[in-house]
Formats: sequence, structure tokens, C-alpha cells
Amino acid sequence: MEITIERDGLRLHGLLEGTDTLENDTVAILMHGFKGDLGYDETKILPTLARVLNQAGLATLRFDFAGCGKSNGRLENMTVLGELLDGMKVIDFVRQKVKAKHIYLVGHSQGGVVASMLAAYYRDVIDKLVLLAPAATLKDDALQGTCQGSTYDPNHIPDHVMVDGFKVGGDYFRTAQLLPIYETAQHFAGPALLIHGTADQVVSPEATRKYHVIMPQSVLHLIDGEGHMFDGDRRAEVVKLVTDFLTK
Repeated sequence: MEITIERDGLRLHGLLEGTDTLENDTVAILMHGFKGDLGYDETKILPTLARVLNQAGLATLRFDFAGCGKSNGRLENMTVLGELLDGMKVIDFVRQKVKAKHIYLVGHSQGGVVASMLAAYYRDVIDKLVLLAPAATLKDDALQGTCQGSTYDPNHIPDHVMVDGFKVGGDYFRTAQLLPIYETAQHFAGPALLIHGTADQVVSPEATRKYHVIMPQSVLHLIDGEGHMFDGDRRAEVVKLVTDFLTK
């Protein structure tokens, strides 16, 4: 079912799937990456994962961050800080409207960064965490003045940077340079599943190795040959790892 969540005057669009009713005991919240969306292309990793989780009896909530997909806002105003606020409202929706007693977070790429920090903020609420190629390197990239092939002066950040044809606001890079990603995420002590492809050309697997060091109950799987989007031959293995972790 389609849902709408309000955040500071913005309407966030979401899909609650794997259930016929709004209220559910257990829900997995799936968070997309930089410049992405909840997965209108059904071949992407998040909708693929949601389908399998639903088939296993677990309700899922996918949503578009502000400025992405069908949610309100403009991409050029997007920052990780803003996505954290989006995520907080989504978690509150699941707690208050869906009345879930067990909440899991699943984040891919930048969505993994957001999920890792939210799991720490809500460490009394979140039961399990899954990070798929979490893009914690976005901070290092911002300090170096690079973003997926685009470059800029990190000491004199422009108002906008064009990244793959998308206009990204300077505030995104200014705040990214000082994000306390690992410093925050380390406060989540619950079960965490960490998955990264060894052939990822966007985010170094070292980013996930570091999560493994700081999270006491984490399990790390490096998937040989898989890229950043998990669209290779071993996708089914990745999906099974996540499904088993969340449903058993």
C-alpha cells in the first residue's frame, strides 16, 4: 500500500508491502542510495530484496528520501543530515502508525550510512541492521573534492556540483566533510549484517570492514566479484543472506 509521511512540510512517498493491513508487528525499513529512489525499476536490489522478504512473511517499507522519486523536495537541497531527518520520521511512522514492536533497518550505499547512524540514534528501538555497500567513503570524498567522477575545490565549495547530470547542492558536500559517521554508528550494539562486493568501484570494501571493527555484534560478508549495485551473478546469495538474517 502507498503511504505518505510528513517531514517539515515535505511529503515523503512510501510503499508498505507484504501485508494487507497497516498495523504490523515486525517491519523492515529499506533505504536507498545517493540520487536513487525506493526502486521503481523492479530489477534493482531493494525491490528485489523486498519481494523475497515479503514472500518470507516480513512486511517491508520502502520510501523515497526528500528530493528523490515521488517525494517532495529538490535533489539539490539533499544532504545526509536531511535524510537522517527523513529516516527519523519514517521510523516514528512505523512505531506510531504501524505499531511495530520489532523494527529492522536495511540501507544500501548512502542509505547504509543513514541507516547506520539511525540505528545508533534509535538503539533502544532498532532490533537488527543490514548494511549493503554502505558509502561511508562519502566523507573522505567530500574532503578530497570528488563525487562519482565530478571534482571541485573542497576548500572553496561551490553552490552546486553537477554529478552524472544531477545538480547537487554545496550544502551536501559541506556537511559531508564533517559527518560523524563511524563515531555515531559505533553506538549500535545490536545484530548487524554487513555485505560488500569485492568488485565495488564506487565504495571501497574497506568502508564496511571498518563498520565490522566498530560494531560488536556484526557479521561481515565480502562477496567476490559483486559490484556496488549487487546486480551480478551472486545477487541471489546476497538476498538470501539478508532474508535469513532478518527472518530466522
